[in-house]
Amino acid sequence: MAVEEQRAGSRVSRPENRLVRRGFTDPARALRLLAEPALNGLAADPVLLDALAATADPDLALLGLARLLEATDETDRHTLRDTLTTSKPLRDRLLGVLGASTALADHLARHPRDWHVLVTFELRDMHPGAADFRRSLAEAVAADTTGRPADALRVGYRRCLLAVAARDLTGTTDLAQTAAELADLAGATLQTALDLAAEQDPEAAAACRLAVIGMGKCGGRELNYVSDVDVIFVAEPREGVEEHRALKAATRLAAALTRLCADTTGEGTIWPVDANLRPEGRNGPLVRTLASHLAYYRRWAKTWEFQALLKARPVAGDAELGEAYVTALAPMVWQAAARENFVTDVQQMRRRVIDSIPATELDRQLKLGPGGLRDVEFSVQLLQLVHGRTDEALRSGNTLEALAALSRGGYVGRADAASLDAAYRFLRSLEHRIQLHRLRRTHLMPTAEEDQRRLARSLAPLINDDTRADPVAALQREWKRHAVEVRRLHEKLFYRPLLDAVAELPPGAAGLSPDAARARLEALGYADPAAALRHLTALAAGVSRKAAIQRTLLPVLLGWFADSADPDAGLLNFRQVSDALGRTPWYLRLLRDESAAAEQLARVLSAGRLAPDLLLRAPEAVAMLGDPQGLVPRGRAALEQEVLAAVGRADSTAAGVAAVRSVRRRELFRTAAADVLGRLGEDPARALETAGEALTALNAATLQGALRACVAGWEARNGDLPTRIAVIAMGRFGGHELGYGSDADVLFVHEPLLGSLEEEAARAAQAVCHELRTLLAAPSPEPPLEVDADLRPEGRNGPLVRSLASYAAYYRRWSHAWESQALLRAEPVAGDAELGERFRQLVDPLRYPGTGVPERDLLEIRRIKARIEAERLPRGADPTTHTKIGRGGLADVEWTVQLMQLRHGHELPRLRTTRTRAALAAAVEAGLVGAEDAEVLDAAWVLASRVRSAVMLVRGRPGDSFPADARELAGVARYLGYGAGHSGELVDDYRRTTRRARSVVERLFYG
Repeated sequence: MAVEEQRAGSRVSRPENRLVRRGFTDPARALRLLAEPALNGLAADPVLLDALAATADPDLALLGLARLLEATDETDRHTLRDTLTTSKPLRDRLLGVLGASTALADHLARHPRDWHVLVTFELRDMHPGAADFRRSLAEAVAADTTGRPADALRVGYRRCLLAVAARDLTGTTDLAQTAAELADLAGATLQTALDLAAEQDPEAAAACRLAVIGMGKCGGRELNYVSDVDVIFVAEPREGVEEHRALKAATRLAAALTRLCADTTGEGTIWPVDANLRPEGRNGPLVRTLASHLAYYRRWAKTWEFQALLKARPVAGDAELGEAYVTALAPMVWQAAARENFVTDVQQMRRRVIDSIPATELDRQLKLGPGGLRDVEFSVQLLQLVHGRTDEALRSGNTLEALAALSRGGYVGRADAASLDAAYRFLRSLEHRIQLHRLRRTHLMPTAEEDQRRLARSLAPLINDDTRADPVAALQREWKRHAVEVRRLHEKLFYRPLLDAVAELPPGAAGLSPDAARARLEALGYADPAAALRHLTALAAGVSRKAAIQRTLLPVLLGWFADSADPDAGLLNFRQVSDALGRTPWYLRLLRDESAAAEQLARVLSAGRLAPDLLLRAPEAVAMLGDPQGLVPRGRAALEQEVLAAVGRADSTAAGVAAVRSVRRRELFRTAAADVLGRLGEDPARALETAGEALTALNAATLQGALRACVAGWEARNGDLPTRIAVIAMGRFGGHELGYGSDADVLFVHEPLLGSLEEEAARAAQAVCHELRTLLAAPSPEPPLEVDADLRPEGRNGPLVRSLASYAAYYRRWSHAWESQALLRAEPVAGDAELGERFRQLVDPLRYPGTGVPERDLLEIRRIKARIEAERLPRGADPTTHTKIGRGGLADVEWTVQLMQLRHGHELPRLRTTRTRAALAAAVEAGLVGAEDAEVLDAAWVLASRVRSAVMLVRGRPGDSFPADARELAGVARYLGYGAGHSGELVDDYRRTTRRARSVVERLFYG
């Protein structure tokens, strides 16, 4: 920038060159303005030119000065010019304002004598309060001769604002003092407006006592230059006045006050008065009595409303009533942290604020965006509400005062508090300068370079870099530096002191007391804070490298744990994993250097029991969280290759099956972790299908490997196996729709080799398949795979394995309708592929009968379904929420689809699939079911399947109903995309979805 200015200077005349060096960007216009008659005699004054050069925008300051001098009369112009040249304080104040605010320059051009306030205000108290501003505003209104007192109030307000801005821009006050003065000025304005309203409606004033409670930044004495002023109105009847009459009167006064401040006619608006923080918001009455307020907050108020009341302060009206309001509500405010889901509610509100920001504004938001002002304010308020219950020193409505108190009390580290204080002051100062330019309410960084240049020059004392060479770049660097610091404040303010409470602190260092640490953990949602502290102590205490790295990691991990349905389980599981792997260099390095891996581990460990249980059996699986492809489920071919290789290396049948189960455990963790982390797809139905395919491929590979191990073991003992064996998947296994808790439903089929005796072959096949089932289900550190063969002919009373010829004979003579229905899901998955394909050809005519299904078989299927509903629902189970055989659940949808397959599969090839959703889609295409009905059935089937998967992931054991335990139900809801505290909505949505499905089933299945 400096080089460009020098080049520009070489191409212009010498006077213009001097102006360029002083920071003017339009020297030609500056020379014309300096030649104006009103500025005559000042053009050659180097002191004035240097003073202009010191402003945020010399061109803007000179233009404003020319307009002011032109607007003054001859006598006052002479006085102003003399004062400018002789009084440095006035010169700095006036030019500082003119160079930063076109809005205040416009005000001075309309009311030129108001420049005198920049001289006279210094004779008053250097820190004027509400009383001083009230006096100034009252004098302005009293001096009105136009008959428009509202305009006089607005002029008086801007005159006071001019003085505040001058003090701010010249460094006479710091941010905290400026914000406090703006809040006091707002309170004085509200009081003056209320006085005017009372004069205009004396009957109303005589009927009620009205107090105005400042909220938000006004209540906290940290107001912006331009902001809605948040208020709550509280009223009481005067003696002898009925309450309803008094409230009507108070409402008239409050409405008149609001109009006086917000009216845009005449001298324009002061600022909007926003009363939407009142009980019931804009839908509630504008004014309530104190008793009505108390009744609402005791019964109906939400967490955010108590958070808002933290800043409540009487600012106008009846002071005694205002104090009574604050005193009465204070106990409720400081017990808000004890409410259920307190921290979660606050965090969710913050997330909703961020989500509401338009994408085009996200990177320009100083207030609401990540790393913005609201992050500091929310975190400070969160800590205040948690610890202010027992520590009254924290009960300040002012952010910077509260942050200092938190630091003094040891709730926030001193260095962290200082860093956040600096960040907050810079961001608020930047916001102030942006708003001051045009006196418009905005929190967005301007995009124009000239605007950013003006801001950088105005804030030069607060910017670490040298702003002279490239002020815009220096401003951007400083802004981003503070934003990055603020982004870390949830960790810094809320979690790190927990570690200080359990770690050895240097002498004299402040830290949370054990009681304060427990209070914070309890507020975060930990059900057993004492146990959580013990875990933190075990993880973070000491001087080892492991403890040092854990102290770095835990503040972030604690936040992720707290964002889950079961923080206690997350922390306990992390401790167990760390105990197992803490001395492994790659583990600590992975978590320290790969933030994504650390977050994924925290989410997995706190999302339920299944994935952590799988991980704790072999903690080295943590490594896959650091691999970009580590959570992608593997295909069947790769799995079979690995398990068969492992079996080939084993020296016994048991060792071979153990190796297979180990692979299965690792791959179960991979799929479960990917599912919990949402890595299987954004669409829930697609993610469900991906999980089903992954689990089906895994179980198929497991059976293939176990069968190979058992055959090899038999042959090592007895010689060559005299038969071939195939494994046929049935039920959800055959449909590629397995859940995490599903058994493997199968049929075993064999075929004796040429020349082998049938009995000998049958015994061998029986021995192999029995050993396979036994070894896969045997107690072991690895999760069992229950192989269920009860769908075989004659059920449990029939032989475990039959020959292909025996199956053909049975189905030809004895097959029942339900067996044909069960065979709709039959699909070869392991063993001899050619034999499996021949079994498929054998059963196709049974499941897709060429003549359709006889009426007697249809009646039998419907009778069996009705009997299952009546007899197999567990005692005490709610039929509206049982996912398997409850109304509108899995069985309802699957039996309806299977009935269509039995009746029409012989004529419609696309119906010949083992997958429920694919068959339903084919039925729609064929016109067997309407699209709307199919959509209802599909939604119910997907939701019921997802609930079953969620129950297994959360509880670690299968279940067909929603968990009774509140934490487990919350975990299920969280998996299904419902936020904290919304478990009831999940159950309601499930009942609504399945109720609609049941009505379709009754039409399509029962006819």
